[in-house]
Amino acid sequence: MSMIQTGKLQLNSTSATELTGGATSTFTQVVFPTPFPNDANVIVLPFVQTFNGPDTPGLRIADVTTTGFKIRINELVGSGRALSDGPHTTETIGWIASTV
Repeated sequence: MSMIQTGKLQLNSTSATELTGGATSTFTQVVFPTPFPNDANVIVLPFVQTFNGPDTPGLRIADVTTTGFKIRINELVGSGRALSDGPHTTETIGWIASTV
């Protein structure tokens, strides 16, 4: 039986676009309202809900566990380089987490 949780947060980026895989020091920690069971496989689907900045805000998710995940706005990257300046204004991010 699948379990689903939802949420939203206000998120911005004051740092340059992150280009190094696994570097999560600039990510924001999100804690699920209710932890999923310890043996659950959890997926997270984030969506930008607003259009406040001129550059396209990509989203990066990391370290998904049964208790939460890390997220950041990471403006678009192409061919290993940032396609914009990196910092991004505050956007509303909605998310759905589910067991699979």
